[in-house]
Amino acid sequence: MIIQFDDDFSPERIADSGQCFRWKKDESGAYRIIHKGYFLKLRSLGNGSFDFLCTEEEYRNIWYDYFDFGVDYRAVRSRIHKEEDPFLAEACEYGKGIRILRQDPWETLISFIISQNKNIPAIQKSIALLCAAAGRECYDEGEHYYLFPTPEEILALSDEELAACRIGYRCRYVKAAAADAAEGRLHLNSLRDQTDEEALQALMSICGVGAKVASCVSLFGLHHIDAFPIDVWIRRILENEYPDGYPREKYSPYNGIYQQYMFYYYRFR
Repeated sequence: MIIQFDDDFSPERIADSGQCFRWKKDESGAYRIIHKGYFLKLRSLGNGSFDFLCTEEEYRNIWYDYFDFGVDYRAVRSRIHKEEDPFLAEACEYGKGIRILRQDPWETLISFIISQNKNIPAIQKSIALLCAAAGRECYDEGEHYYLFPTPEEILALSDEELAACRIGYRCRYVKAAAADAAEGRLHLNSLRDQTDEEALQALMSICGVGAKVASCVSLFGLHHIDAFPIDVWIRRILENEYPDGYPREKYSPYNGIYQQYMFYYYRFR
């Protein structure tokens, strides 16, 4: 089905924004996207038109929410005035089209545990190996892919099989999180309704999860869009652009969206 957008939407910029690791671009320029048990091929047709290779019902029930199409990102960008914050205004313009995906919190948690001290290609490789080792194999429209493994499927892997996914020292963190989820100690979906601070504290109680990973899971998995993950890029931005302090309260409740614009701007400008 063909969808025309007036609001900000750029699959290319979303794919490069550091929030998702399993999008793949094929030779035609279409993106292959897997979300929970659903598969989508998304192709840009130009001039704000996109071809979603799915049924209208699936678009309405799954992908509309996944891409956060209910939020007007242009209005979020318009809150930043060049006269008051020229850097962030420029970053918003440069990164427009990025949206905060409503991803599966379990996949997000394990992905960002794996991401620690890894570059993006290495993260993508490890996650692909994990999915192939433990995830359910699927076929859709001639496409072969693996679903992200459940906690139980991860626990079924031997230590050697998990190590072969190139996860390194993070193996014990991945297994600990899987055990917490499988044995009922971890209820990620319930954290969606908690305050940002409550969610962060709960996430940081998980073995191997510090403030940065917890903030990423809160933003990209729980859709707490005021969460503000601080990695090396954002730390550099805060030092260079906000030496007197970043006005987080002023930009609430959209700090997570602004963080993505800033990250993308510094990484690709």
